[in-house]
Amino acid sequence: MPKLAFVFPGQGSQEVGIGKDLIKNYKEADELFNEANISLEDEGVDLIKLCTKSPKEELAKTINAQPAMLTMSIILYKLLRKNNINPDIVAGHSLGEYSALVAASSIEFKEVIRLVRKRGQYLFDQFF
Repeated sequence: MPKLAFVFPGQGSQEVGIGKDLIKNYKEADELFNEANISLEDEGVDLIKLCTKSPKEELAKTINAQPAMLTMSIILYKLLRKNNINPDIVAGHSLGEYSALVAASSIEFKEVIRLVRKRGQYLFDQFF
């Protein structure tokens, strides 16, 4: 019997408006974005606003792009699972490794969202 793998992406495919339709149509998306905002509230981050209304240059910064991509990956993962599309294997490229860890129940989303924000900050500081 064939196996199904989910491979989560790294950053780079984010664009302003990402998640807007999902938030509008799926309560799971709204709930996860809100969970991300609660986890990042110490930093004053509004991930929904950042993803749907910010200038593209702001979303492109690694400190913002990484939490956005993680959140979108986990939303899509949860929606697939809700529809009984379940992976046998999970993997990720670069940042996507963190999404794979969440999907494998190795780390909680609320913990990893803060981690990838810091990761993004360190990368941003290194290059800019």
